[in-house]
Amino acid sequence: MNDNKLTRRSFIAKSAIATAGATIGLEGMALSPLRKKVGPNDKIRMGFIGVGNRGTQLMTMFMGNEDVEVAALCDVYEPYLNRDRSSVNQRYLDSDKVPPMKTQFGKNVKLYKDFRKLLEQKDIDAVCIATPDHWHAIQAIQAMEAGKDVYVEKPLTITIKEGRAMVEAQKKTGRVVEVGLNRRGSTVFQKLVGEVQNDRIGKVTTARALRISNMYPDGIGQLKAEDPPADFDWDMWLGPRPKRPYQYNIAPYYFRWWKDYSSQMGNWGVHYMDVIRWMIGETAPTAITAHGGKYAVKDDRDIPDTMEVIFEFDSGTMIQFGIHEASSGGGIQGGEVELSGTKANLIADQDGYRIIPARRGQFQTWDKLAEEEEYKVEGEAKFGDLGIIENSTANLIRNFLDCVKSGDTPWCTLEDGHRSTSFAHLANISLETGMRIEWDPVNERITNSEKANDLLHYQYREPWKL
Repeated sequence: MNDNKLTRRSFIAKSAIATAGATIGLEGMALSPLRKKVGPNDKIRMGFIGVGNRGTQLMTMFMGNEDVEVAALCDVYEPYLNRDRSSVNQRYLDSDKVPPMKTQFGKNVKLYKDFRKLLEQKDIDAVCIATPDHWHAIQAIQAMEAGKDVYVEKPLTITIKEGRAMVEAQKKTGRVVEVGLNRRGSTVFQKLVGEVQNDRIGKVTTARALRISNMYPDGIGQLKAEDPPADFDWDMWLGPRPKRPYQYNIAPYYFRWWKDYSSQMGNWGVHYMDVIRWMIGETAPTAITAHGGKYAVKDDRDIPDTMEVIFEFDSGTMIQFGIHEASSGGGIQGGEVELSGTKANLIADQDGYRIIPARRGQFQTWDKLAEEEEYKVEGEAKFGDLGIIENSTANLIRNFLDCVKSGDTPWCTLEDGHRSTSFAHLANISLETGMRIEWDPVNERITNSEKANDLLHYQYREPWKL
């Protein structure tokens, strides 16, 4: 490694520490005059922006805490807002992604179609944002400016510029903000961070993860534009994105397969890139190469059904991530991520991990360099269709609530959420430009293509501003 690269990597690490320190300092300062600090024995009055599939899951977990009081709901689809499943369009019900909506709320819970009205409600302490990706930055920044603490679902943003703007807004407002990268709440991965960084498996040279979901042959289908349901505010759903006709296979759930609103690299890749870079102690890659396309699934999506990405780090590590939505296969047997070190391999998921000693290669005489180990979280799989023993999202939410009361730094900060989400954006940019891009993580610029830098953000549709 040359001196320039070593200096740059050192600077990245110091910048991350400085950012975290600045955030901690700001959160300890006097809070916005819009509300008093929440005391340790006080109820936290929550507003929920986006109460569809994921928003309902999060709201249910928030409500599992005795110190949470639901103050307001906001959604652009009236049946979700009114919690009236009987009024949901049948085509939405057929998608199997409509929330149960069984929870009953008191008359004091206010309902809003426009999130800005919710943010004007002064007795709300914090908000949970579970809207599509292209809304997160605008809503979170305005929430911070309104004096609210924020729990925002992953992926944090739809562009890299949005993430940095959110971090800067937090510095100015001093709000507590947690990003819903739920593996940060997993006791398994919390344990493994120390194990890996204390040389348990040696130097990690490669790591990998995959998203496998065979959607062949029809995927999200092929549909024509039509009028949205009368009780669905399509223009508000689009928000800062360009105006376009409504299609049933875009909203409210299928936006994950449209690059203007999300991507599978963002939806799933961000989870795995976050937990891997957390374990190995990295901030950002310096080179990214992506390959893929629509190879087999015949549907309206404008993202790949097959994609392979390699992220390279100056420290001498590579992460590989694959999206397989036109095929299946074994994936990583026994876990969801694999780290390969000079001493051992680590295979892990939220239920446990296994350390497998490395085999000696050519010209080597050693027997083994690490001891085999297997660790499992005790208990039976639960938490609905999650199939996991421990609900790491519920743990993360409890951490957020504790930080709202204490002002402490949460487990997944905005800086962490921004850095991990940047992996997805950089992979998508590499694929769109058809080139290996070189990334300056300090200045957050692509150094080998000005054309690629044009994709770091986009022009919002009026009247929306970052």
